[in-house]
Amino acid sequence: MTRADFYILKEQDEYDQCYFACRLVEQIRQKGHNVLVQVDNEEKAKAMDDMLWQFRPDAFVPHALLTAKDAPVDCPVSIGCGQEPGHHHDVIINLSTELPAFFSRFERLVEIVVQQDDILTCTRQHVRFLKDRGYPVNYNDMRMR
Repeated sequence: MTRADFYILKEQDEYDQCYFACRLVEQIRQKGHNVLVQVDNEEKAKAMDDMLWQFRPDAFVPHALLTAKDAPVDCPVSIGCGQEPGHHHDVIINLSTELPAFFSRFERLVEIVVQQDDILTCTRQHVRFLKDRGYPVNYNDMRMR
């Protein structure tokens, strides 16, 4: 059964949400897991792609857009926006306003919550949906760190 982890940040904008996602992707990859970062649209996918290349000068996170024609079939980190997740089934970091229909094929679902009304509303809906269906939900409050 998919385990859901919510990281609650004190920050208020999407840049901080994406930056935290980049750091988390790097940590998850260092532990040997594959990651799908799910976003709302192509524009956000390209922005996330750029951020993964630049978030830290000494970081290297091999990744590709799921829609890229030259993306390796087994790329360890992919960025998607609505399409099927391909070979991924390990960890999904959902930055999308919707909970992807295919989230349950993953071992772990991660959502990063910033203090923005629309994101908080979506997060509450996702938590309610998950809890109503018996998924284990964990909260990681990063506001005090």
